[in-house]
Amino acid sequence: MKRRAWKRWIGAAAAVGLLGACSSVPLYGNPVTSSPRQAPSKFFEVAWWTPLVEPIALEYGPRELASPAVDPDSGRVITLTRDGVIRCVAPGGTLEWSYKTGNRFSAGAAVHEGIAYVPAGDGFLYALDVRTGKLKWKYEAGEALATTPVVSGTLVLVASESDTLFAVKADTGTWAWQYRRDTPTGFTIHGAGSPLVKDGTVYLGFSDGYLVALDVEAGTGKWEKALSSGATQFLDVDSTPVINDAGRLYVTSYQGGLYALDAETGDVEWNYAVSGLTSVMAAGEVVIASGDGRLDAYLSDNGRLLWSMSLGDRAGRSPVLARGMILLANQRALLFVDPRTGKSRMEWNPGDGISAPPRVMGSNAYVLSNNGYLYALHLRGGGG
Repeated sequence: MKRRAWKRWIGAAAAVGLLGACSSVPLYGNPVTSSPRQAPSKFFEVAWWTPLVEPIALEYGPRELASPAVDPDSGRVITLTRDGVIRCVAPGGTLEWSYKTGNRFSAGAAVHEGIAYVPAGDGFLYALDVRTGKLKWKYEAGEALATTPVVSGTLVLVASESDTLFAVKADTGTWAWQYRRDTPTGFTIHGAGSPLVKDGTVYLGFSDGYLVALDVEAGTGKWEKALSSGATQFLDVDSTPVINDAGRLYVTSYQGGLYALDAETGDVEWNYAVSGLTSVMAAGEVVIASGDGRLDAYLSDNGRLLWSMSLGDRAGRSPVLARGMILLANQRALLFVDPRTGKSRMEWNPGDGISAPPRVMGSNAYVLSNNGYLYALHLRGGGG
């Protein structure tokens, strides 16, 4: 399948020989890169950082696409990096264990009841003990996996770059069912949205422009809806669907824009037509969407645009609401955006930019920079 690569840029060459135990943190970032444009102390403080990936001299545009995952019970952080290595980092930044796979990663792991479920680019879904790194099982999908797994009851759900949704038994790693759609003939967008499971139904978009609702236990179809029309390429529905407190389903189509649908029937309630959207998040009465060159806020009940923030030539991936601010990785930096106004309050670039969305747990955010450094940030909230 043809995939459009994300834009790359030349990063500064990383210094060699800096791997090892974590160090105390300079206020403005790690020691091998330049300082961010604005002091971060008003919004957060860096609790700790640790380098993960061995630097490569003159590496062109390093990119880390997989968000860190956090074990809520132990605070351990599971990272998946461009060298194909799964790592477990203890609170404080000490590396506890690592596990080598055959390729780089496109999406982060999921941690559930002490097990890390890892979607790998080598076509395997791995289940590892978070404490020890011991392999519990691995399932051979045979296709590069592209979404953060979702644990639903006894099943683990994960989708591939080739438009297949796999359901695997969480205890044994054996196949339960799969759902596949034909890949379109035209160009498609790199990446995919994770499945959403709600009340016995799994919702997932595909690169042919369809949003599908399936029975989570059997994998049988409930309904499907075409959200792209009048085009032959870039039809993708690549955002992870969300359902707000009112029970309305939201998803983005790269061609068709932002959609609100009836979750039971798939009927479209409203649509804001704008191209390039790839992510969506619901927050109370507001829906936040991002994508190529923009971050938008809409009223959830009727789709009225409240504000739109230009990202220039950058793409925003999977905004996160934390401590009264929107956190958005736009490849160049992590943006801190006021959700009321759509104004960026700060940009933080620890080195070579940030592509993977941060993982937020409580007042802490875990950020993987493009040069392979893991940061733990303590969020102050609201710019106070």
